[in-house]
Amino acid sequence: MKALKPIAATGFFGDAPSLEGVMARGVTILGSTGSIGVNTLDVVAHARKIYGAGAMPLLALTAQDNVKLLIEQAQAFRPERAVIGSEALFNELKTGLAGTGIECTAGREAVIEAARMPADFVMVAIMGAAAIEPALAAIKRGVIVALANKECVVAAGAVFRDALEKSGASVLPVDSEHNAIFQVLGSGDASEVDLVTITASGGPFREWPIEKMRAATVEQAVAHPNWAMGRKISLDSATLMNKGLELIEAHFLFALPPEKLAVLVHPQSIVHCLVGYADGTTIAHLSAPDMRTPIAHALAWPRRMASPSRRLDLAAMGQLVFQAPAHDRFPALNLAIESMRSGGLAPTVLNAANEIAVKAFLDRRIGFLDISKVVGETLDGDAGQGSNGEPGDLETVLGTDARARVLAEEICQRATFRN
Repeated sequence: MKALKPIAATGFFGDAPSLEGVMARGVTILGSTGSIGVNTLDVVAHARKIYGAGAMPLLALTAQDNVKLLIEQAQAFRPERAVIGSEALFNELKTGLAGTGIECTAGREAVIEAARMPADFVMVAIMGAAAIEPALAAIKRGVIVALANKECVVAAGAVFRDALEKSGASVLPVDSEHNAIFQVLGSGDASEVDLVTITASGGPFREWPIEKMRAATVEQAVAHPNWAMGRKISLDSATLMNKGLELIEAHFLFALPPEKLAVLVHPQSIVHCLVGYADGTTIAHLSAPDMRTPIAHALAWPRRMASPSRRLDLAAMGQLVFQAPAHDRFPALNLAIESMRSGGLAPTVLNAANEIAVKAFLDRRIGFLDISKVVGETLDGDAGQGSNGEPGDLETVLGTDARARVLAEEICQRATFRN
């Protein structure tokens, strides 16, 4: 197995740009109509109010199928190109942007091509494993790539690391927890770290007994107590799979071995990580639960910019609570930890199976507790197909991903399986 090397940049090498230089960066947003994309555009709009109308010029905005919102965004922010992933919606996009001078394209390859445009900064906000190829296309250009997608690193971390070594790109994590780790690690050397702890809100079912969780509805599961997020990530938060994926992501992003990573439940979502060093010091990162904060940090890195995010008021908060996660009630977290320790292609299988199980639950085809069962059975069923091997190239990763999805779907369709 290759020695661990970090994927995320942890420092800026060379002369730091001026804030004016940061504002002149060309920006592409892959997945502009999702929650991260919308928040990124909100930060860009705020920057233009503070630093001038020409701040952060947009090269491309992409979306999968929310063509109406993409048209609205393109009309407001005037990117050079607007891309819709669903080719069936191309005519609607073209008609909606007629006369604007904005180039319109459609299809999977068009999204990847948007990532290859000469932007200085690329925000990868596409959901799920679909982000792998566009993110790699941006990384290969050697620019600043902000990752708001954890699944692509979980599924293809080794492939990303190899691409980075060749391109010299800077990868910045945007997930609140990983962005927090990124900032805290700047105060010390990663080799001196004893333990990195990421926090979890615990989701909507933090205090629910198993029997009540068994009957949980889609509406209950996606009602995150602290964050306004898409349905998939909200559901991952409800199962705690989100924290498991984040552990694997931290393992790859910061080259941290599994034994130096932990999870702590923190219902207020104010402390996003704690980093303990060898001398006994623990440094925490705190901010209000607002994704515009880590987005602004990434957009301006290595400088800091004004953002419209909420400010932290600890006096109003009154107290901060921390608890150990309930591993018995949230087996998805255990599956992710086991996959991280197993290494190889196990995280790829885990991620693919989870995406299929989540969709099946959202489609009301399986129960809430079945999600982790589908993932566990897929991992067991794929064990003889090479999931313990090394993800040496993108083709291997995508093949494993596809195989795991087929197996997970077969498991979802077993009538005797449900609950």
